[in-house]
Amino acid sequence: MKDVPPGQFVTEKFPVLTYGPTPNISKKDWRLRVFGEVENTIELDWAQFMKLKQDLLEVPFHCVTQWSRLENTWEGVLITTLAKLVKPKPNVKHMIAQCYGDYSTNIPIEIALDGMSMLAYKHDGENLTPEHGGPLRTVVPARYGWKSAKWVTGIEFSNVDMPGFWEVRGYHNNGDFNKEERFWPELS
Repeated sequence: MKDVPPGQFVTEKFPVLTYGPTPNISKKDWRLRVFGEVENTIELDWAQFMKLKQDLLEVPFHCVTQWSRLENTWEGVLITTLAKLVKPKPNVKHMIAQCYGDYSTNIPIEIALDGMSMLAYKHDGENLTPEHGGPLRTVVPARYGWKSAKWVTGIEFSNVDMPGFWEVRGYHNNGDFNKEERFWPELS
């Protein structure tokens, strides 16, 4: 069995946790903008996104609410693939995922470009349902699940840290499950 981080329990289920209504986004209307401190800003529709190099990730998923699902297969485009297209500038320190519903979350650039973070459209061989972030979500295996944002519409490469939806509401800015970084220290 894979290692379970401190404070977590294992489940075979994949619970749905969402703040606010679940959008139903058609692939026809969906767009992804990749921008910020980059040499080349791009905007992709679904067909263009699907022409990018596709990868599979087999990684655990750890939720801040203490459940872990150890066996997950994700299919999508690695953040490193997008980075090769837009060429982030050397001063970039963070990646911010922007989503429908004014949701956002931030991760350090070294995590975004670790070769494991991706934009996923399939989970365990099935297209993502809207409840699980479809048509597209980030998957950030090195952090708690709220850093794996649902309904992604934009990826911003930034030299400034911009705490996102949950981070400004008390969740830890880094979210490393190995360190149990669930909430800001002054709130714990």
